[in-house]
Amino acid sequence: MLLKIYPENPNERDVQRIAEIVRNGGVIIFPTDTIYGIGCDIFNTKAVEKVCRIKGLDPNKNRLSFICNDLSQLSEFAKVDNRTFKLMRNCLPGPYTFILNGSSNLPKLFKNKKTVGIRIPDNNIIQTIVKELGHPMMTTSVKNDDDEVIEYISDPELIHEKYKKLVDIVIDGGYGEVQPSTIIDCTDEEPTLVRQGLGPVDF
Repeated sequence: MLLKIYPENPNERDVQRIAEIVRNGGVIIFPTDTIYGIGCDIFNTKAVEKVCRIKGLDPNKNRLSFICNDLSQLSEFAKVDNRTFKLMRNCLPGPYTFILNGSSNLPKLFKNKKTVGIRIPDNNIIQTIVKELGHPMMTTSVKNDDDEVIEYISDPELIHEKYKKLVDIVIDGGYGEVQPSTIIDCTDEEPTLVRQGLGPVDF
């Protein structure tokens, strides 16, 4: 299903419906402030494994990220010192993924990795859905590692055409960006740039 949602004022009933789909183990594709993402409930192991199958990822080897609603929500699942918190507060919401040391509250499937990527996209649609869900969603980019046509990243109708048989719902929030998030590793004393993406780096 392709569902149009307007970022300025997401329909409350649609948001509740999508959150319920996620809560029940569904997989969705959604807009962010960078490229479109594909994700599910972090506590549903089968759903996480399904996302990994769709993307060809090994959940035991690949680093998976969470989308959080705000900084207080991410503190439940990651260890954040004062310096890192200040850096994140200056960058988020925004086109960044922060790699952090995980806390003991990480879901079972994520605990063996010890680290977790955290995103708080500057996108009202996915923020509203995660808030309604009540806890973070697992996320990875829709873009594959092969030479995929660029429109599949940014055009929700083309994304739907490709993934409609694999996911429960594709949210049309308008054209996405064609650059991924900037990744910053904060697991050591000094933050390290892992990937330069859409977010500028000045730290």
